[in-house]
Amino acid sequence: MPKYYEEKEEDGRACGGVREDLRQCLLESPCVLQENKSPKQCLREGHCRSLQNTFFACKRSTLDARARFRGKKGY
Repeated sequence: MPKYYEEKEEDGRACGGVREDLRQCLLESPCVLQENKSPKQCLREGHCRSLQNTFFACKRSTLDARARFRGKKGY
């Protein structure tokens, strides 16, 4: 289960769970810890790509008018 659900208060923003998991993934990646790069640089290099795609799909679904019937993507 994603870390977002374990003993954390709820984020009121859209796609807050995916955002928090992406943030944790980047901060715990070897790119940030060992190479001392910024999380933004690591994201551009391709770290945590699956969470980045999930976050993009979730944010896109908030703008999509069809999402009223289908619900938001992500968690």
